[in-house]
Amino acid sequence: MMKRKREEKECMDIVWQTPANPPLPQDYIFRNGTRYVRPYYFEFIAHVKNRWAGKTIVDLFAEEFKGRPYEYYVSAVKCGRIQVDGEMVPVSYLVKSSQKISHFLHRHEPPVMACDVPILHKEPDVLTICKPASVPVTVHRLDRLVSGLLILARNGTKADIFRQQIEAGLVKKQYIAKVVGEFPKDELIVDANIDYNPREGRSTAEVRDSAKGKVASTKFTRIISNGTHSIVSCEPVTGRTHQIRVHLQYSGHPIANDMLYISEQTVDRSINGSTADRSARIADASLTSNFSEEVPNDCQENSNGDFGFDPMCTNCPNLAPKGYDGNEEGLWLHCFRYSGPGWTYECPYPDWAKL
Repeated sequence: MMKRKREEKECMDIVWQTPANPPLPQDYIFRNGTRYVRPYYFEFIAHVKNRWAGKTIVDLFAEEFKGRPYEYYVSAVKCGRIQVDGEMVPVSYLVKSSQKISHFLHRHEPPVMACDVPILHKEPDVLTICKPASVPVTVHRLDRLVSGLLILARNGTKADIFRQQIEAGLVKKQYIAKVVGEFPKDELIVDANIDYNPREGRSTAEVRDSAKGKVASTKFTRIISNGTHSIVSCEPVTGRTHQIRVHLQYSGHPIANDMLYISEQTVDRSINGSTADRSARIADASLTSNFSEEVPNDCQENSNGDFGFDPMCTNCPNLAPKGYDGNEEGLWLHCFRYSGPGWTYECPYPDWAKL
């Protein structure tokens, strides 16, 4: 018993990454034009909801967080990778409402392109940058594989002003896209509902009076065409998931490198794992590694080249999370302008916008 307790203590003797202990330059790994964050240990925190109360700690995780197999959660509880109120508990422990649950993970972050992030405008209360494709953001709803303009408020007052203008529908975003074929010369307005399927990670366009999906509208204007491809200005009136991509597909002119929406054939390929859209969808949902019940051995950390290999981790020995191969390219879709009451910010066009 004493030996087991000593081994359990040793397997938690890890430096955990927290906001107070951020990555350093040496924590990045560069391979073939892609930047990876060296995998690190991180504490994810949640509090027990009322509907979770009364479940065993293992059943709670297995039912609510289905990205990992049941055996993993058993091992994680035994090992102390999952704790309740900062304490190790048995696998049969029944959780209570509002308790703090910690899940300590060997975290593998998605890779991003190893390019600079240009600062476009720097003002006392606003900073704008040009986001490279592959970098995820949360507030602006700019898809991970979409590049372009991001506006960052530098204080709470300015952030609140932007929020109010966005909620009032006073802020307009404009994109450019490189699409298949010769786009119509006249302005084209697509009014088709967007029906997003989170399980598949893709949207479909439905007729406006359909009961399916949410109302969506996008205005398109051709900028230039060489007959094979066209550069098109895109102005979304609404903001639905994948709206521009789906409306361009609906128009018969999908984004030329959008493997998720360009054709049924490429959709089939995406199901087989060739697109980054699918990567983003399955990164936490298809982890099927097997785990040994010899918990103390699982908890030991070994060295493996560029980063520490953790046998209990569902992503090791790969550097990136499952579903990311590091060779994806950004979509030919770029946000180049935001405008609101009395202000406009712009971002240069990318190289692919030249025909």
